[in-house]
Amino acid sequence: MKLYNTMSKKKEEFVPVEEGKVKMYVCGPTVYNFIHIGNARPMIVFDTVRRYFEYKGYDVNYVSNFTDVDDKIIKKANEEGVSADEISARYIEECKKDMEGMNIKPATTHPLATQEIDGMLVMIGMLIEKGYAYEKNGTVYFRTRQFQDYGKLSHKNLDDLRSGNRSLLVSGEDEKEDPLDFVLWKPKKEGEPAWESPWGEGRPGWHIECSVMSKKYLGEQIDIHAGGEDLVFPHHENEIAQSEAANGKDFSKYWMHNAFLNIDNHKMSKSLGNFRTVREISEQYDLQILRFFMLSAHYRSPLNFSGELMEASKSGLERIVNAADNLKYISENAKIESMTAEEKENLNQTAQFVKDFESAMEDDFNTADAIAAVFDLVKFANTTADAQGSKEYAKSLYELLVRLTDVLGLIVEKKEEILDTEIEALIAERQAARKEKNFARADEIRDELAAKGIVLLDTREGVKWKKA
Repeated sequence: MKLYNTMSKKKEEFVPVEEGKVKMYVCGPTVYNFIHIGNARPMIVFDTVRRYFEYKGYDVNYVSNFTDVDDKIIKKANEEGVSADEISARYIEECKKDMEGMNIKPATTHPLATQEIDGMLVMIGMLIEKGYAYEKNGTVYFRTRQFQDYGKLSHKNLDDLRSGNRSLLVSGEDEKEDPLDFVLWKPKKEGEPAWESPWGEGRPGWHIECSVMSKKYLGEQIDIHAGGEDLVFPHHENEIAQSEAANGKDFSKYWMHNAFLNIDNHKMSKSLGNFRTVREISEQYDLQILRFFMLSAHYRSPLNFSGELMEASKSGLERIVNAADNLKYISENAKIESMTAEEKENLNQTAQFVKDFESAMEDDFNTADAIAAVFDLVKFANTTADAQGSKEYAKSLYELLVRLTDVLGLIVEKKEEILDTEIEALIAERQAARKEKNFARADEIRDELAAKGIVLLDTREGVKWKKA
């Protein structure tokens, strides 16, 4: 299995630190709002990477954090007049709902930065003790130049950073020994959450959080560290500096980064008015379609989101789902039980589709080619399985299709149309209102449901409904 390592800028054979195990850390979102589709790409991509490792029999310890203390969270809390904890707790729950909609498996551990402060204080103390960090007026800085390998991930030269574009400087306060030094601990400001520390009340810098959480849940050396390409510098570069300076060991063997996502050929930004949340997408499309769309391109290729491409993804996923539905129907209703000799021969031919699928995934997780192999299987199934065939053959094809699509996190079983709990409650309330002859309220609820795209039909058998 080969994967592209950002550090070496080439594909490398995957050899785990510990045989049969994969220790993987993926930087999670900062939880101050609903996640946007830019957040969704690494979630979907690296969930699929994890699924493939598990498919190949690896024991995967998958850690993905929630950054639950940050300037943006504090700003949102102050705007709403609530605590930062309330904001982060609310949006962690909303994020988990969206992740479930995208069929992203829960991480082995989802650590929260605010629950790992003690570990951060320990690591910062170690860095000060080793001469890699220093304190000035309650702020602790990392001595970037002290770490000889700084820049090895982003391939940036410290002197170029210093003399070149100041926007690349990690920060620029006068009290630093060097403008390139970055913050490990910052002093408390009025109206902000803070924790006790040897350097006064304050809170951690962003970069130290991931170094500590990775070490606690995965150990000092991990197999894969992953995230969006916007994290290469300075976040991941700073993580390497902190972790390797503190632990005296190489931090991660492989660094994986997904490319950016554009909206209608433009960078997503609030100022352009093209900022799309996963929740907004879910109001137009099943989030399985969003997942299929994300996996239709290689993760290191820039991806352009558009309505046209989502419609194409919808059609593509429907082809797979319809094939699976047809195979399931035949497996339950065909008159012949056991496979014929011809069907056995056909089933043997499907080994090529599995081989093509695995070859694609083992070439730096080329999900686009893996999907192509799934479509080849779908075409084969559609032309070789029918109601005149056997249950056993259809069932075998169905199980193979499910096995491969499950690696991609795609659910091929047709969903039962189920009302969400809010709508079910409204229908029950409307029934009660009618019994009490409160027809005004009953009509009000009917209108409310109509606004949600639900049409009610009052029949002799009771209330039936359909989507508008």
